[in-house]
Amino acid sequence: KGLIRDMVEKLEADAEADATEKAFCDKELAETNLKKDDKSAEIEKLGAKIASQTSQSAKLKEQVATLQAELAELTRSQAEMDRIRGEEKAVFDKSSSDTAKALEGVKTALKVLNEYYAKADKAHSSSDGASTGIIGLLEVCESDFSKSLAEMTADESAAVSQHETQTQENQITKVTKDQDVKYKTKEANGLDKSVAELSSDKSGVETELAAVDEYLTELKGRCIAKAETYEERTERRKAEIAGLKEAQQVLENETAFIQKRSLRAVRRH
Repeated sequence: KGLIRDMVEKLEADAEADATEKAFCDKELAETNLKKDDKSAEIEKLGAKIASQTSQSAKLKEQVATLQAELAELTRSQAEMDRIRGEEKAVFDKSSSDTAKALEGVKTALKVLNEYYAKADKAHSSSDGASTGIIGLLEVCESDFSKSLAEMTADESAAVSQHETQTQENQITKVTKDQDVKYKTKEANGLDKSVAELSSDKSGVETELAAVDEYLTELKGRCIAKAETYEERTERRKAEIAGLKEAQQVLENETAFIQKRSLRAVRRH
């Protein structure tokens, strides 16, 4: 009876310890799985942010490269335009100077001839017809030179105006693109810094997740990887306790019966 009682007490103690272990395992597994889910979700969220900001930064850098190429082309174009304008100016200066000198020469010749043939005592009356032809020719030359000089001047003025307008437009474009490059570069650098910080955060969370996974593996080895489930062990232990208690009751009944027989025998003697 004492042996059976000890076995029952041991089984009951084991059952209590198993129940405590089951409560511990249920609590720890639930909390650890929740932590794992939280860490995994945080890593996924950080990864999405990193991918998005990395993509934005790459796009901005591509735009900056395009703007810088356009600025380089604008500088080259302006330099070429300035060179051509300089050459045109040089041609105008020489041509207008030569034309102006020719015009001045023609005007001087006309003045001299007109004054000469206008004298009252001229000794060249026989050449009046020829003089009229020469003067007429010089007047045509004067008109042509004047017209040519006016056209040159007008063309030069238009070219100067066009060059100045285009130069001003190029300057505005340059300032706008320079500001755009500055802004996009700053924004890309900010995104790169943010990506570095997010990557560091992600690395930290991944380390935490690795620790959680390691602990979860230990818990599974302790709480799950067993030949019997908690329910099976509980049922088996209940059956054993019931059997032992039944045996204990049988022994107690047998003991009581023996005692009664002994008492009757004593009375007979």
